[in-house]
Amino acid sequence: MAPSAIETTTHPTNQPTGDERARQLRKTTGDRPLDHFVYGAHPISGAQVQAVKQVRIPTFANPLDERAFRKLHAAACIRWLGQNGYNNEGAGGHITVRDPIKPDHFWINPFCKSFRYITPADLCLVDEAGIVQPEGNMHAINPAGFAIHSAVHAARPDVIAAVHCHSLPTKAFSALGCKLEPINQDACRFYDDHAVYEDFGGIVLAHEEGRRIAQALGKNKAVILQNHGILTVGKSVDAATYLFGAMDRCIEAQLLADAAAGGRGVKTIKISHEEAVYTRRVYTDEMEYTMFQSCFEDVVRDSRGELSMLSGGERNGFDAFPREW
Repeated sequence: MAPSAIETTTHPTNQPTGDERARQLRKTTGDRPLDHFVYGAHPISGAQVQAVKQVRIPTFANPLDERAFRKLHAAACIRWLGQNGYNNEGAGGHITVRDPIKPDHFWINPFCKSFRYITPADLCLVDEAGIVQPEGNMHAINPAGFAIHSAVHAARPDVIAAVHCHSLPTKAFSALGCKLEPINQDACRFYDDHAVYEDFGGIVLAHEEGRRIAQALGKNKAVILQNHGILTVGKSVDAATYLFGAMDRCIEAQLLADAAAGGRGVKTIKISHEEAVYTRRVYTDEMEYTMFQSCFEDVVRDSRGELSMLSGGERNGFDAFPREW
């Protein structure tokens, strides 16, 4: 079975080794800026003599191919959320991906449909006014999902996808009104790169509430909605979904660590600012895409043919080498 993303042949001279990348990150401030998304393959381990293959974010010559790719990966991401219990709140939870042909439109899961069986054909295309378009599934959508996601997509043109679901850890942690702490390596991914929306206006049906959430998100990759849950964004739907799951698990770990520390009468040990920043900068937005690809493969295999590994038209990330499937 072919990989879910472009698996490119990478020449060793085009990319630093792990040691070189670590030295570069510690000396410079230009990598992983917080005001926009960045690409870049994960570094190879050593001075590779023979070319190796790596999973990368693909590019497309035809925008229709890119639309098909985004819809396929959105459907797989929604299924993954369902498989991991994030669709257990009735009709709560929504995931959106910006349309590459009509950038002011986005694709969203249909209202009251199970996450676990979504296909690309099930996705609804909605415009900035909330009107479902005939290019997609003519089905009702979650009005709260539209209010939140439309505001985020409008405020952040760089955001391709956004994910919001309800989970037990995030509902508990959001009641504390505080940020995630750098108590482990994974939590450093969100260090100084997430915010807290310190308000709760009830179910988000009003556009103004959505705009306030988008304002609170700012240029970050995630926002904790006080008394509500979390929302994550990414340069791809894969990255946004990966970040949602990662943040949810980090929050669960935070709650467990805080409880254990309280019971023992000690404080949790925090990673230093310098090391937390360095660790966060290792996680480029493309790496967050690649980190989800094993999950994408799991979903596709479990779909028993309903979903495919490839949508068609995927090309090498930088078109440096030809790709043979």
